Amino acid sequence: MTKLSVNINKFATLRNARGGNLPDVLKCALDCEKFGAQGITVHPRPDERHIRYSDVIALKPILTTEFNIEGNPIDSFINLVLNNRPAQVTLVPDAHNVLTSNAGWNTKENHKYLKSICRIFNSEGIRTSIFVDPDCDMIKYAADCECNRVELYTEGYARNYNINREMAIEPYVKASITAKECGLGLNAGHDLNLENLNYFAKNIVDLLEVSIGHALVCESIYLGLENTIQSYLKELNEI
Repeated sequence: MTKLSVNINKFATLRNARGGNLPDVLKCALDCEKFGAQGITVHPRPDERHIRYSDVIALKPILTTEFNIEGNPIDSFINLVLNNRPAQVTLVPDAHNVLTSNAGWNTKENHKYLKSICRIFNSEGIRTSIFVDPDCDMIKYAADCECNRVELYTEGYARNYNINREMAIEPYVKASITAKECGLGLNAGHDLNLENLNYFAKNIVDLLEVSIGHALVCESIYLGLENTIQSYLKELNEI
């Protein structure tokens, strides 16, 4: 069964836009769990424009589902993860000035660096995942970096879903097969939503987790948070 991890960054963006503590990010996370989410994802960036490092510290002791911290493994991020010991850390090659993640790692060029980072987290019992494009070679090199999982960057699938969904899914199917052959667990995320999730999950081999934030929060404005999370779980359970 594919697990739903809710990325709560967008709640923090809304909070930070006005100042104060509305919405309360900690309560949002707990409510997501109460409404059925099987994990909580955060992506703290150095400028703290959404999730703050202090949010991560406050979230760790209160969450009851899997905690996934994703980000670029700069020194401050590494220390944050080691000090808070989530179930999973997802390594993302974000530049400091990007609005959102927009590419996976080149695991061939960054092989030595990524292996050293994975070893740090693996030695502390933290599951490691590397964010990659649906490129079979990148997945093979990721496996040699000693990570436990890869997360497929799904923006390309989402962008082309309404044009030709069979064409859009094809590289992701191949990537999922390669991940399985390499002994890697498989996650996916970015621009998945209630329209395109079910078809993706039905066609991907051994998909363990999807991380969804922006679309889920946008849809919850109209549907309500509990109903939206339940709708996502329904899409995942109908595979």
